Formats: sequence, structure tokens, C-alpha cells
Amino acid sequence: MKIVAQVKLLPASAYDADALAATLRACNRAANAASEVAFAKDLKRRNVLQEAVYHRIKADFDLGAQAAVRTVKKVCDAYATLKGNIRAGNYGPEGSKRRGRVESQPVVFREDAAQPFDDRMLTWNLDEQTVSLWTVAGRLKGIPFVCSPQSLKLLASRKGESDLMMREGMFFLIATIEVPEPEPYEPTGFLGVDLGIVNIATTSDGQIMSGRQVNRYRKRHRDLRKKLQKKRTKSAQRRLAGIRRRESRYATQRNHIIAKKLVHTAERTSRGIGLEDLTGIRQRVTARKDQRARLHSWAFAQLGAFVGYKARRAGVPMVHVDPRNTSRQCSECWHTHRTNRVTRAKFACRSCGIVLHADYNGSRNIAHRADAAWQRGAVNRPSTA
Repeated sequence: MKIVAQVKLLPASAYDADALAATLRACNRAANAASEVAFAKDLKRRNVLQEAVYHRIKADFDLGAQAAVRTVKKVCDAYATLKGNIRAGNYGPEGSKRRGRVESQPVVFREDAAQPFDDRMLTWNLDEQTVSLWTVAGRLKGIPFVCSPQSLKLLASRKGESDLMMREGMFFLIATIEVPEPEPYEPTGFLGVDLGIVNIATTSDGQIMSGRQVNRYRKRHRDLRKKLQKKRTKSAQRRLAGIRRRESRYATQRNHIIAKKLVHTAERTSRGIGLEDLTGIRQRVTARKDQRARLHSWAFAQLGAFVGYKARRAGVPMVHVDPRNTSRQCSECWHTHRTNRVTRAKFACRSCGIVLHADYNGSRNIAHRADAAWQRGAVNRPSTA
């Protein structure tokens, strides 16, 4: 499986920082020029596009040979991704305005978009924690970087490309590392996880991970943004830029913590993890006007992705189940009716009379469905000798 390690570059001078920024601008302007040729002449394959634009972008944008090759590959990869999204229907059905708008113009790259660097353009020195990389101003050597101990350990097995990116005036290198994926074990049961907004995650063991703190944090930031946007001053704009990504970073950290707890609990008890398949939930669920912001800021897809890759890395089996009626079905007698859900937090079965926390009841249903799917062989099961 692939793991991403991120390091932060610390340019020693303004000259180094300007050289890195100029490199990103030149590469992305060259990518836009190559993208226009690829769109106009329908040259989406790497070999034919490189033959058509290689010498031009190398001369016009002052790129090195390897930088020009990487830029052409980036353009071809972008069109391959666009084709996959169109085929999957992510831009709407054929004939829709959104899909027509996407198909009628070439792919455009921002001037600070990430640029791939291979081993000919980038050299790592993990002992000294420095990098040497090519720029339009020449090769910069001995640029220090900082990262977590886990990322430094992952970088020891790094192979292939790394992406240079700029975010809010800071430079980062994103390296993709291939790590061995252990074979999943045969689970003794499943830990059901019910995802929500008020309670981010509730397990079939009865553990509730409340989202109260996250929701308060988001509401405070939302109110602060409203106040700053009304001022329309330069100081307010600077303040908005400073808090732009803070809320996202906070939610990402909370999702990492929750995912780690879930995977650790399942691994310690030799169980698998059962999750709801919430694909397209924002289109299926209708919410009142005062609840829409909470619904659309809910990073459930990110949490599911974090649980998925952490589970694969630990060898924990994971099953996605159909979420229909998990909140209306009794986890004891299987009676299903909409009146079973008395309130958001209370579940009372009209058949057997059991009273449970609604999210806890839903997580038990998810655990039962995941176990049934595993027993039916509806998911990939591990090979056991």
C-alpha cells in the first residue's frame, strides 16, 4: 500500500525561496501551454505529446530536460484523471452543463500547483535532513527540512517521485512511499461504527466519540469569518487568510485520532471493522437551512479513508455495509419501523420494548451486517493456511 510523507522545507534565504516559487510558476505555465496543445490536437498520450511540445516548453520556459519530461507527464496524468471522473459521472450525466463546460476547455494548472520531482532533480540526505533540488535558478543544495519521526522513518524506504508544493508561502515536499501490506487475519467478530455529526463515531462496544468540541470550534470560526468579511479591511483580509486552513487542520487531526482508536480497538480484540457506505449521502439527505453548514462541513469521507488505510496497514479486515434502516432496525429482534427512532438520541423498539442509545443501536446493526457479509463471502477474505 502507499503512504504519503510530508516534510516542510526551510529555505535559508529569500533567494532560495524565490527560486522555488519561480520554479513552480515556470513549470505550471509550461504545463498550461502543453495542456492547450493536448486539448487542441487531442494528444493525450505521453509519447506523442512530449514529441509535440518538449522543445518548445523547454526553451520558452527555461526548463531543464527532466523538468520538461515531468511537466508533460503531469499534463497527461491530469487528462487521464479527468477522463476517469467523466466516465464515473462525477461531472454529471452526458449533456449536462457542468460536464459540457469541463469537456469544452483544456485543463488549467494554478501557478502554485504541485510539481513532481524525480531522483534526477531531487536528492535526499536523511542523515542531515537536507535536500538538493533543481530550480530555474540552478540547483539548490543543502536546503534543510523538518518532519515527524514517523515520516523520517518512512522516507528511508522512499523510491520514485516527490511533489514540490507551496501553501500559504511555505514549501513542502510530498513523498509517496510503498510499504508492505500485511495479510488480513480471520476476525472473531466485527466492531460496528456508526458515523454521525453530533457524535462523530459510536462503536458497538458502547464507546461514543462526541463531535461537540469540533462543532463548537467550527461554529466559532464560522461566526468569526462572518465578522471579518463584513469589515472589508486589509487587516481583516490578513486575518481571514491566517485562519483559512486552521479549521481543516483541526478536523483532520481529530479524524486521525478517532481512526487510530478504532483500528487499535479492533486489532486488540482480533475483530474487523464495519462501516456504513455513505457514498453520495449529501445528495440523498435533506437538511434544514440551519443544519446545512454542519452537514456539508462533516468530513466523514476523510474519516472513512483514514480508518481504511490504517486498517490495511495493521491487517485489520474492514467491511462496508448498506446504511439503510440501520437507525430504524432493532438490534435485538430485528423489527424495523420508523417510529422506533423516538428522538435523535433515543431508540425504543415497538416490538420487544428495548430502549437504547440510537447511535449505539445503529452501530450494533452495522456490526451484525458486517459479520453476515463476511460469513457470506461477500467481501475479500484472507487466505488462511
